[in-house]
This record gives sequence, C-alpha cells and structure tokens, in this order.
Amino acid sequence: MAMVNEWIEAATQGVELLAVMVMVGFIAVGTVRWLLEMPSGAVRAYERYRLMLARSLLLGLELLVAADIIRTLTIELTLVNLATLGLLVVLRTVLGWTLTVEVEGRWPWQAGKSAEVGERSHEKA
Repeated sequence: MAMVNEWIEAATQGVELLAVMVMVGFIAVGTVRWLLEMPSGAVRAYERYRLMLARSLLLGLELLVAADIIRTLTIELTLVNLATLGLLVVLRTVLGWTLTVEVEGRWPWQAGKSAEVGERSHEKA
C-alpha cells in the first residue's frame, strides 16, 4: 500500500508541476508575442495578451484543483483535509469565475457571444 501511495503522491506532484509549467510557459510565450505585436497595434496586442494570460491561469487553476482532489481523496482523507479541499475548490472556482468575467465580460454559465450570434441568426430565418 505504501508503494501505491508513493505513486499517487508522485502523480499529484506531476500534475502540480504541469500546472505551473503551463502557467509559466503560456505567460512567457504570451509576453514574447505581445512584445512582437506591440508596434503594429498596441490595443489589439494588449487584449490578446490579457486573454492568453487569463486562459493560462484558468487552466493552471483547474490542474491544481485536480491535484488537490487526487491527493485528498486517495492519500490524506481526513475531515480536516476534506474541509480544506472544499475551501480550496470554492476559492479557485471564484477566481475562475472572476477571470471569466474580466476577460469575456460574462459569467461562466451565461451563453457566449458566438452562441448569441447563432441564436439571433436562427430567429431571423
């Protein structure tokens, strides 16, 4: 059983490392891209940069939540750890919603702009 726990802990750390690598990697790529696009259009470059940063943070948060769930449910299942996991999931969910509102201008459960355009075209037909 100890060997299984070690493998699960290693997998959890791998998912956490992947989350950090995704966030740092996309931030680095986005920053270079932003710097290259700045001379041709600062406003457009900034909007694309902001979108890339927000998406990388959202993806990283989702991966970190997955790692926390794996760790808590498979290795350290205690009432305190379960409550801590619940709090972390709530906090990261609120952060995700906040990033979605900031970038897309809508709540995550609201239809996106592309869906609204599609609905309007069906109404006209």
